[in-house]
Amino acid sequence: MKAILTGHTQGLGAAIAEELLARTIPVLGLARRTNDALAERYPDDLSQVQIDLADTEVLADWLASATLRSFLADCSQAFLINNAGVLQPVGQSDILPPEAIARAIALNTAAPLMLASAFAAASSEVADRRILHVSSGAARSAYAGWSVYCASKAALDQHARAVAMDGTPGLRICSLAPGVVDTAMQAEIRATPEDRFPVRARFEALKRDNALARPDECAFRLVNYLLGDEFGTAATADLRQLAS
Repeated sequence: MKAILTGHTQGLGAAIAEELLARTIPVLGLARRTNDALAERYPDDLSQVQIDLADTEVLADWLASATLRSFLADCSQAFLINNAGVLQPVGQSDILPPEAIARAIALNTAAPLMLASAFAAASSEVADRRILHVSSGAARSAYAGWSVYCASKAALDQHARAVAMDGTPGLRICSLAPGVVDTAMQAEIRATPEDRFPVRARFEALKRDNALARPDECAFRLVNYLLGDEFGTAATADLRQLAS
């Protein structure tokens, strides 16, 4: 088994990386920064590439190299977890900077789709390969102020549905909403002015009522699902609705 994981340096991504490594699954982490703490604990199983996934030209050049195929060589199971994402820009559409929109779509949507295609090609000799997009409830329910975030995550859901219909041999895919997890993104949401995000109070209440999932608990359940026999039977899913 081997796994490729984006955004492995913080939040849910760091928890997923730790969960995989603790199960002795080698991880290739892609992010702008490195996770030095994990590298110290798992020097033999964690490989890292510093890359700005929002720069599609840089990502395309890296994907054209032999790195993915080399990493996945002699592998019986291969996983791609598209976790990296950004919430911004937040606000009504008439105040959103075009360059911020472009960067969000590049990171949240273009990068996962590019990686999925490259992964499928590089793992063509692997009998069991699985792609997991970390989606969001915002992909399925629209929120005022989150037009870009909602659209970018909804694109992952539709991508998973279409790829599943392709029926590529040995390839399973799921766009999985993990629920509301206590990460820096949630803190960012609670710090957003209410005029930009009118339902901020709902997320403040989740934190106040201790209703946020811990990253390590979420990562444990997510990896269990990724490794399980049921993975990919539905192209979209919500982790909160799956059996523990």
